[in-house]
Amino acid sequence: MMNAKRMRNMMCTALAGAMLLLTGCGAATSANTAETAGSAAGQAEGSKVLRVGMECAYAPFNWTQLTEEVPDGSKAVPIYGSSDYAYGYDVMVAQKLADQMGMTLEVHKVEWDSIGLSLDANEYDCIIAGMGRTKEREASYSFTEPYYYRDNCLVVKAGSEIEGIKGLSDLAGKNVKVTTQLGTGWVPLLEQIPDAELGANYETTAEVFMAITNGVADLAVIDLPTAESAKLTNTDLVIITPDENDAFDGDKEMTNVCIATRKDDTALRDEIQEAMNAIGWNDKAAMDELMNKAVTLQPAAN
Repeated sequence: MMNAKRMRNMMCTALAGAMLLLTGCGAATSANTAETAGSAAGQAEGSKVLRVGMECAYAPFNWTQLTEEVPDGSKAVPIYGSSDYAYGYDVMVAQKLADQMGMTLEVHKVEWDSIGLSLDANEYDCIIAGMGRTKEREASYSFTEPYYYRDNCLVVKAGSEIEGIKGLSDLAGKNVKVTTQLGTGWVPLLEQIPDAELGANYETTAEVFMAITNGVADLAVIDLPTAESAKLTNTDLVIITPDENDAFDGDKEMTNVCIATRKDDTALRDEIQEAMNAIGWNDKAAMDELMNKAVTLQPAAN
């Protein structure tokens, strides 16, 4: 009797263990499957997001606003990790491209002086931020064809003695203090201004215009759309477009505003370029029309 009872106990224990093992394996398999599915879903979702870096402080190219409402009924895009929203020419173009590519647009706000470093750190996939394609930048990043062509200009204070200049040569002997935005292709152009005193450069274009208004600097080199945008809310600014034969050498690089990807990410660059081609975004008239719209839509605070 004892042997038979012991045998039955052993058989029950073995059966229970087998059932536990099977249940455990099933649970582990289900958990692993769920985890794998979740990971795959996350990767799939991630692959459908176009992460774009921009200042969100460079109107009319891009700016920050508190709500998603836009005067024409459009919707601004939420800024990643923030309760604010981004809009402007860059955002509108980025949204067109994301839609064409079947992706969701995700805007990342970043200071201009670190915009390239953050791209290299994989914080976002590309830069759509009014960036001029220069030879120096081409050594570090891959660029699309231009998504905007801009003109450069000079900005001075209304009523100043240099308000009436027509070109760079008119500045000879005037020893004007000059400024522009840090880390831009305009910085080397300052050295071409005759007898100029190099003043401080600033993180944002808003600070550049404030320096002119406050008399901290006499003249700023900047792009025309940004200057026209600033003038809407700052009547102390005067915009001067230098005569063609009395302007900067080498400023043509800054007229080509392109989308940048990491140097080795040519696949994404080509995909974005294909999207640009598909929507016909090589028409300067269409670009100018959208930029004019961006200028009229910007909040007064920008």
